[in-house]
Amino acid sequence: MAVATKILLDESELPRRWYNIISALPAPPPPPLHPATLAPVGPDDLAPLFPMALIGQEVTGDDYVDIPEPVLDVFRLWRPTPLIRARRLERALGTPARIYYKYEGVSPAGSHKPNTAVPQAFYNAEQGVRRLTTETGAGQWGSALAFACAQFGLECEVWMVRASYDQKPYRRSLMQTWGATVHASPSDVTEAGRKILADEPDSPGSLGIAISEAVEQAGARDDTRYALGSVLNHVLLHQTIIGEEALKQMAQVGEQPDLIVGCTGGGSNFAGLSFPFLREKLAGRMDPVIRAVEPTAAPSLTRGIYTYDFGDTAGFTPLLKMHTLGHTFVPDPIHAGGLRYHGMSPLLSHIYELGLIEAVAKPQRECFEAGVLFARTEGIVPAPEPTHALAVAVEEARRCAETGEEKVILTALCGHGHFDMTAYDHYLSGEMEDFELPEQRIEQALTRLPNPQL
Repeated sequence: MAVATKILLDESELPRRWYNIISALPAPPPPPLHPATLAPVGPDDLAPLFPMALIGQEVTGDDYVDIPEPVLDVFRLWRPTPLIRARRLERALGTPARIYYKYEGVSPAGSHKPNTAVPQAFYNAEQGVRRLTTETGAGQWGSALAFACAQFGLECEVWMVRASYDQKPYRRSLMQTWGATVHASPSDVTEAGRKILADEPDSPGSLGIAISEAVEQAGARDDTRYALGSVLNHVLLHQTIIGEEALKQMAQVGEQPDLIVGCTGGGSNFAGLSFPFLREKLAGRMDPVIRAVEPTAAPSLTRGIYTYDFGDTAGFTPLLKMHTLGHTFVPDPIHAGGLRYHGMSPLLSHIYELGLIEAVAKPQRECFEAGVLFARTEGIVPAPEPTHALAVAVEEARRCAETGEEKVILTALCGHGHFDMTAYDHYLSGEMEDFELPEQRIEQALTRLPNPQL
């Protein structure tokens, strides 16, 4: 019997719990540290930034966390999302591999980001917060939070990395349509931004700088909190709804993945797909290879070091033990703006150190080549970020064509590229460049680590 091309779940099968991978790991991840005392941070340290419900999720040891009904009510606008077999791509590659992609571009914001934006807005509104600040790289997270804030009556203020602010004006327009205020980062609105502009007036910005600006503003008003789109444990927790759905959908067609591949910037999309499958792997019920793909311009897993570092440029955040290129590192202005981060999620970094996942880095032209091939076969124009995962999926499928191996490949198509056509213009016109990151730039940024002995 032929396997369906599109595997759907009924609304009744929408997962009602998020999955916490920490309890299944052979060792717990190192805690965040207070930069002044080097003691583990406690709830009171995080309370100026996050509501208590999210702080609890950040440190919980529970296997599962229930999804509140008001959050599920918003999720039903687009969830469950489809799992699609890429039959046309398979035929174009002449491969015996079976390629599946979990498509998150059907959300209102066009990406996976509302999976965490909605609960973050809900928990803040429940605690009486009136305003949220945040950063955004490519604009997907800022769009998602603007949408989520509109659902729960919150104000939203976004600092968008300057390189993406200029490249993707319609992402800015989308945020403003949902009611958000958007600044190019670095901006003259904050002290952190003004310091950067004084040293480098034409700075392309970075996620680290934008985080500093958003955190600074969140700390300036009692009615304001900060929302983060990736990196932290509670964000990765919320995204596991992707993998929980995908597990059900793969079971519907009697398949188990041999390779799971996802793009990684801060790590939320990759974790969201892979953590439920990693649970199954650790329990001995399946044995997929799980591979993270990052850009060669910001290769934190493959070329960074594992140490404590700030999550932002100005040093406002706690110290996080993660793979980092140094919090002052500013990546080149590649088109995958959502992957231009100096560090990797501490939880994913820990899992990488345990040897439970692999990591590779890809240059952007190879990724856009895969994205164009995917668009011409499957019809969906991918966002620049998931083209990194597609490049590895295509590479593996071609290897299967050479060897005859019937491998099952699962990837996360975490968003569409409808607001990224300038990037595709640059690729199609031959103007796109690959950025080879000199080791000297990494070494220079790593000299500014807050405490190299940690």
